Formats: sequence, structure tokens, C-alpha cells
Amino acid sequence: MTRLLPGNRPQNGDCPPAARRTPFALVALLLLASQAPGQVSRERLLGAASEPQNWLTYHGTYASQHHTGLDQITAANVSQLDLKWVWQAQSLDKFQSTPLVVDGVMYVSEPPSTVVAIDAATGRTFWMYEHKMPTGITPCCGKVNRGLAISGKTLYMATLDARLLALDAATGRKKWDVAVAEYQNGYSLTLAPLVVKDKVIIGTAGGELGIQGFLAAFDANTGKSLWRFHTIPQPGEPGHETWKNDAWKTGGASIWLTGSYDPDLNLTYWGVGNPGPDWDASVRPGDNLYSSSVVALDAETGKRKWHFQFTPNDAWDWDSVQTPVLANMEWKGRPRKLMLWGNRNAFFYVLDRATGEFLLGKPFVKQTWAKGLDDRGRPVKIPGMEPSPKGTVVYPGVQGGTNWYAPSFSPRTNLFYLTAWEDYVGTYYTWQTDYVPGKWYAGGGVKAVVPPTKRDQIQRWGRDAGYAAILAIDPRTGARVWQHPMTGMSESGLLTTSSDLLFSGNREGHFFALDARSGKLLWRRYLGGQVMNSPISYMLGPRQYVTVASGHSLFTFTLRD
Repeated sequence: MTRLLPGNRPQNGDCPPAARRTPFALVALLLLASQAPGQVSRERLLGAASEPQNWLTYHGTYASQHHTGLDQITAANVSQLDLKWVWQAQSLDKFQSTPLVVDGVMYVSEPPSTVVAIDAATGRTFWMYEHKMPTGITPCCGKVNRGLAISGKTLYMATLDARLLALDAATGRKKWDVAVAEYQNGYSLTLAPLVVKDKVIIGTAGGELGIQGFLAAFDANTGKSLWRFHTIPQPGEPGHETWKNDAWKTGGASIWLTGSYDPDLNLTYWGVGNPGPDWDASVRPGDNLYSSSVVALDAETGKRKWHFQFTPNDAWDWDSVQTPVLANMEWKGRPRKLMLWGNRNAFFYVLDRATGEFLLGKPFVKQTWAKGLDDRGRPVKIPGMEPSPKGTVVYPGVQGGTNWYAPSFSPRTNLFYLTAWEDYVGTYYTWQTDYVPGKWYAGGGVKAVVPPTKRDQIQRWGRDAGYAAILAIDPRTGARVWQHPMTGMSESGLLTTSSDLLFSGNREGHFFALDARSGKLLWRRYLGGQVMNSPISYMLGPRQYVTVASGHSLFTFTLRD
């Protein structure tokens, strides 16, 4: 259902459809018409970095660098940031969405599957579309929707009940709606779609529910299915032999974060989740391709060009759904197309994104499960570190050295930034679990303390515990350049700017800016709610804005007059 919501009119209660013009509806349409975004053409998506006044894709650009070319807000004036407006979501579920901004209009999704169009200058709501969810749905990990895609004048949303929707960006009217998978069998869609040319690409979540993960492309105009890539190879497909005991039938390998795209190579890159059951690897001998891997697919056909597996036969639930960050840098004396990857398994990787060649791998936080990586990047596992009935203590804990929250790469500093969990430990258990369609299928569990304080306060709590930090890593060596420790853990993504600022947040509800070259804290504001998305920046007229979600609201800042 679409609701037209002028001004700050309360967002509860049904509104008449646009076809029945009320004074409120007419006002809303006039407001939106005054700022109606232009068509987001294929060329605009390809050149998103050249229009930093907008934020056209979930990751900002196809390269997924979470970097903006804007530079009005600087180290010298960031202390003058003031709150411009706040928009409050209706939902009290996890607010992990990263908005889009197109020519003055912000589009954001809120859980479970709702789309809202907002005036990016004032926070005024234009319209809201609510997708009605079926009763009895049991998604893997909460009611989550991480964002949207736009192409032409159409918005695309993947829903928690495994459907793909197309909406008119000006009115919120639904254009089409297609089923992607059966939610009754544990499938869900939690990511923001990726539009490449005339295709909308999405992947299925539900790795803890015994699904068979896949990526799929749909025609952006009609919703017609165009191709499908199985992240668990089917019988007769290369890689199927890496699954034993028919474990491929319930092997997970989900996709729950948006991928990247290189238009020169016409390759799209996606991180793949853990194999299932998560912690009982004994029922699935073998490497379990393409779980805990990155896959590079031909965007036209969905055919695999290459893959790289970070954690073969993953027994610790270290999904590799982190963001594939694409950067063009000099590598050992010659220009190279690189992929930078801070993995949940605690290793930082550099790959050649044209071929998948392993170039570098180095731990960025404490890990005790691998002696290191061999010349091909394959981990040399330490015996006895797999989960056990009595419990096995392993670094990192189940949330990993980092997780799904977006890193950033600055082409100005040539540094890779990520949110890390330092000295974070877990006790991993395993037990037998029978598969039941649509039910939890994990084969064990993990005890991992999430500490409230940083290292210099651990003694006060009387136990060993880790802390969160933002790390700056030199991709050429894997070495740390600086570390910014936090007083609490963080699940916030990052944003760097062309004025060498880095914005992020944390679980305590702080939103802050660092010097991207030194890690020095420059500005901080307490917002009161956990930050679980990535900040974005955009420009309207002469003003640069920065927006972040905290708790269940969007907060937008700009420099004071």
C-alpha cells in the first residue's frame, strides 16, 4: 500500500490511494513534483563518483568504496556541524538501511519491507509504500531490510518474504512484484539490490535455515527472470564434488549484502555466507564451495569467471559477505585492478579482481585458528580449533574480526578503513541437529562475550574482553597505519570524504568524525541509539549534508549558518 504523507503528518493510519485525490494527497504530489528527481540513467550509475552531490547506489558507487568526493566539511570546520533534521521510522526492528539520495529526494527502507521518499533538505515525508508481510514468517536473523536500488525512475526493493518489487520513484506506486524463492523454506531477502545495465541482481539470505543459496538477475523493466547462479553447485556443476553426504541440499551459502561491479570487466562480485549447519562441519566434509567465498560473475550471463574461498569448510560461521571494495592501485611497480577485503575470519586480503589471483593476506586482529595463509591464500588451519561438544576457545568470536558493516577506501590517502573487533574471543560448541524445512539448522552454538568497555577498563570487569576499533590499513603491505579504539563495540559502517574526514558511529549511540590520515577524533555527537548502518553524504545547493541512522531515526547534519 502507498501512502502520501505531506509534511510531518502522522504516519499511522491508512491514507487514500493516489487515484482518489484528497487535499493532503495533492499537497504531497506538489511537494514531490517541485523536487522530482531526474532519471537515473545507466550512464549516471556508471559515473556516480562524478556526481557526489547524490548517493545513487547502496555502496555509493559500483566500486563500493563508501567515499564521497565532497569536501565542504573539513577538519577545520567539522566542529560546526549542527543537526538539521530528524526523521523517525515507524518500525522498532533493526534499522540497518543506507539511504539513496537522488536530486534532492532521499529514499530509505525501514524494516521489515517499507519504502519512504523524503525531502533531503528538510526531512519531510513525501510518500510511503508498505509491503504487507505474510503471517508466520521466521527469517534467519531479525526483520532486516538494508536498502534500495534505483534505475530510470524506478526503485527496487527486496523483501523479507523473498520477493522483488519495483516502485515508481515519484509516487510509490507498485509497478511489478515477483517471487524469488519460497519463504516457507527459510529463504528471505535482506540486501539492497544492485542494478547493472538492464538487470536487477539480488541474492537470498537464510543460511541458518538450510537453504540452497543463489544469486539471480531480473529484467529491470518487467521482472522477468534472466539468470541464476547457485552458490552451492548443483549435481554436474563444477564444485559440486566439494560437498559430501548430500550436504549440498541444505548447505546455506547465502547472500545477504550487496555486491560490486566493474564495468570495464563486466564482472559483478558478491560475498557468500557460511555453509550449513554452521558449527557441525562433520556432516559436510570438503571445502563446501562457494560458501565463505567471493564469486566473480559475468553480469550478462551469471556465469562464474573466478572464485576465491577465504575459509574452506568453515566451521565458525565466518560469512564472507563483507563488501568487495574495488580500487585501482599500483602493485609492485605496475597498475593493477585490485579487490580489497577485510574478512570476518580476521584476515585482510588483496586480490586481482580480473583473475582472482591472491596477492596478499595478513591478520588485522588476533586470530588463533590458522597458522597463516599459503602461497595461494588458502589458510593453514591449526588442528583442534574446530567447535567441539565441550567447547573450543577461538579468536575471533562468532561476530568475527569484522562483519557486514561497510569499510571505506579513500583514493586520496590510499588507505583501507574498517570497523574491527579487537581481542574478541568465542567458545564454539557443536551438537547434532536434524534438518527441518524452514527451521533453525546450526549444529551447535557459540558463547562470545560482547564487552561494554575497551581494554584499559577490562580489569574493572574482572574478565578478558575485547573492544571495537576503527583501523586504517595500507593495502600494499597489510600493515596498520593507525587505530582508533572505542569505549564500546561497534556495528557501524564508514564513510570517508575528499577533505580527509572519516565518519562512523558505535553501539553507544555516538556519531563522530576522525582525521582519515591520523585517526584523531575531531567531532562527536551523542544521538542516543545504536548506529547500525553506514553514513552517507550529499549536497543540496551550497550545503553538504551528512546522514546516519541511529536507533530508529535518521539524523542529518550540515554546517551551521
